[in-house]
Amino acid sequence: FPFRLFPLREHGMNRHARPLTWKEIQAFKRSKEVMQRFVRAYQLMLRFYGIVLVNEETGELKRAENWAERFQNLNRFSHNNLRITRILKCLGEMGYEHYQVHLVKFFLTETLVKETLPNVKRSALDYFLFTIRNKRERRELVHYAWQHFKPRSSFVWGPHDKLLKYR
Repeated sequence: FPFRLFPLREHGMNRHARPLTWKEIQAFKRSKEVMQRFVRAYQLMLRFYGIVLVNEETGELKRAENWAERFQNLNRFSHNNLRITRILKCLGEMGYEHYQVHLVKFFLTETLVKETLPNVKRSALDYFLFTIRNKRERRELVHYAWQHFKPRSSFVWGPHDKLLKYR
C-alpha cells in the first residue's frame, strides 16, 4: 500500500493510503529509529518551507536563509496549507505536541505580525490553530492571534470577552 510521510488515523487526499491504527502509532513511538526518521522528515519539510528547527528538544524554529524565496512558494500554492495541516496533526499523533505549538506560533507570527505570508493567514487561523491538542496551549495561541489580528473586532476564533480577560 502507498507510503505516507506523515501518516494519520484519518483518510487524506490519497484514497489508496490507509489510515494508521492506534497500535501502529504506539509501535512507532517505541522505536527510536522510527522517531529519529520522523524528526528528519519534519526537518526536511521545514527546510522546503523556508524554516529551520533550531532545537530538537524544545521545537524552537526560525526562518531559514532562503526563507524569502520559500515563502513566495507558500504564498503562491495553497495546497501547501493542506500538507502543513497534515504535518501538524501527525506531530500531535506522534507525541510532538511541543513541535505543533512552535510551528503554529511561527505561522501566526509570520502571517499576523510580520505579514510575510498573507495567503497562509486563513489556514493558520482556521486549521493550524485547531490542531493543537493541549487546551491551554491552544488558548494561548488563540489569545496571541487575537492580540495581533487586525482589525480586532473581526476576530472570530474566540469570544472577545474571554480574550480580554485572558491570563
